[in-house]
Amino acid sequence: MSERRPAPTVGQVVLGRRLQELREAAGVKREEAARVLRVAPTTVRRMEMAEVALKIPYVQVLLETYGVGEEETAAFVALTEEANEPGWWQRFHDVLPDWFSLYVSLEGAARLIRAYEPHFVPGLLQTAAYARAVLEAGTIGQTGPDAIDRHVSLRLARQELLERANSPHLWVILDETVLARPVGCGRVMREQVDRLLEFAERDRITLQISEFQNGPHPGTYAPFSLFRFAEPELPDLVFTEYLTGALYLDSRSEVSTHLEVLDHMTAHAASAERTKKVLREYRATF
Repeated sequence: MSERRPAPTVGQVVLGRRLQELREAAGVKREEAARVLRVAPTTVRRMEMAEVALKIPYVQVLLETYGVGEEETAAFVALTEEANEPGWWQRFHDVLPDWFSLYVSLEGAARLIRAYEPHFVPGLLQTAAYARAVLEAGTIGQTGPDAIDRHVSLRLARQELLERANSPHLWVILDETVLARPVGCGRVMREQVDRLLEFAERDRITLQISEFQNGPHPGTYAPFSLFRFAEPELPDLVFTEYLTGALYLDSRSEVSTHLEVLDHMTAHAASAERTKKVLREYRATF
């Protein structure tokens, strides 16, 4: 049986979907592919769904079965070897929940990240002091100082994504509650708002605030993020978090509903320029 691991990399997700496409194009059923590998059909399904690692010998046999040529097979195997390499975030495996590992991988591969955050500044935009204050408030459960240090280090490492030349476009709608509810002391909030104002000046970051004065909106249920990728094999994905885990949604109906909600909130939230004004007004209160 193929080896299980905590969470797939985006490369493994892409290759799994490509394997499924090649199998279907060849007219081969999962049961037939499983007989060739001498494994259960569920193993083939797990490979295609990136629920297990892709073993090179299995990949080579499947590609031959699907009639893939030598040149394409060699390229596919090389990509598989690369995709099977652990992501940088695996060094934080001691504090990184399995359900969040995939999020970090998606974050690093996306070309567009759109998010709604009703409670806190998103991790990609947090200062170290703000992140520490959020964690010390118990937002990830009970944990000690050493674990908090590791969580803060992970959040800061994730932010290196925004310094890349090919960084994704990050488009965030913050509920005004994020500013109205103080996190840490006044200095922490001032520094955090200053950081948001800095980010608001970047070309590939768009910040909007959903103001109280605009009333309720359809996104008030929970925070969520929508990822869009350059790879045609990857559809838009939605991530939504709950107290003890998260959901990754890729069905067309669910993704389109979240996209529609984001578009609605974008139209009714403060503009990017108005958002800067609101941020400066709140900064003066801390």
